[in-house]
Amino acid sequence: MSKKIVLTGGGSAGHVTPNIALIPALKEKGYEIYYIGSYNGIEKKLIADYGIPYYGIATGKLRRYFDPKNFSDPFRVIKGFGEAKKILKEIQPDIVFSKGGFVSVPVVKAARACKIPFVLHESDMTPGLANKLCLPGATKVCCNFPETIEKLPAEKAVLTGTPIREELMRGSAEAGKKLCGFTDDKPVLMVIGGSLGAQSVNETVRYALPRLLPTFNVVHLCGKEKMDNLKLSVPGYKQFEYVKEDLKDIFAMADVVVSRAGANSICELLALRKPNILIPLSTKSSRGDQILNAESFKKQGFSIVIDNEELDEDILVESVFDMFENKEKFIDNMVKNSQESATNTIVDVIEGIVNK
Repeated sequence: MSKKIVLTGGGSAGHVTPNIALIPALKEKGYEIYYIGSYNGIEKKLIADYGIPYYGIATGKLRRYFDPKNFSDPFRVIKGFGEAKKILKEIQPDIVFSKGGFVSVPVVKAARACKIPFVLHESDMTPGLANKLCLPGATKVCCNFPETIEKLPAEKAVLTGTPIREELMRGSAEAGKKLCGFTDDKPVLMVIGGSLGAQSVNETVRYALPRLLPTFNVVHLCGKEKMDNLKLSVPGYKQFEYVKEDLKDIFAMADVVVSRAGANSICELLALRKPNILIPLSTKSSRGDQILNAESFKKQGFSIVIDNEELDEDILVESVFDMFENKEKFIDNMVKNSQESATNTIVDVIEGIVNK
């Protein structure tokens, strides 16, 4: 009899890509895989390529701040709980794996009501609100940072790291250069601000181009509707809103990466051994988890960190050249990182619960 698993998580790409990374390993172990997400969230778009049955439910965002939608969204969560319960009864999975985000809450609550074991994954240093709400019923909680273990119930916490999509490891630097039209031997600076982009980073990079381009080719993943049309024909500077299949090739050719400090992004940089400069989101526009993620990576010698509030052209240029000159030291620190394959560790956790 085949084993069944429901994956859930969404609201941003970071709550979906680790689930995608688990799919090949779960299929190898003989699992039938299903996905529950929101009706039309980013998770629906990202999962579409993988031939997995997708179920949409009503979801409501969990906010720590005042918003008129705080009055209506709880009703959406209740509706989503009912829909998820019905779907789970129909699928009858052996286990649910949740990558978090507000999308996952009704699914996990429904799993608990149906007495289906579930595993949570927390990428950030401190648990997000969605995972905090779901923690009491979880069988296990996988996490990314050694510092997170002490913030979780001892009998549930497992240090696993974040699963990385295997295809990212198979990029071609030559294909990346061809895609970007880079024909010389200059080192490549890659700038990535997440699926929605990062306006302050985008602007600073563009101001700094006259000082960067004599030394580097620059590839800039700037986010949806954030391309600068006036700079489309600048030699050595290539912009993309978002890259999917070709991301592996762009990573392969990158010598230095400038990035936000979302947990999944920085774990990909670590796995790929890419020297990086992190510019975490400030507490003005987030709960501060990126600052903690970045500090942990700085402490372990993997990254240079720039405070978002202090970001300017001079600091960015100085950091890029500093990182490029000392990149071997940072690569060595990343190579010494002893975290085993997160995918295998998480699948072992899942198997341990299902087989029991």
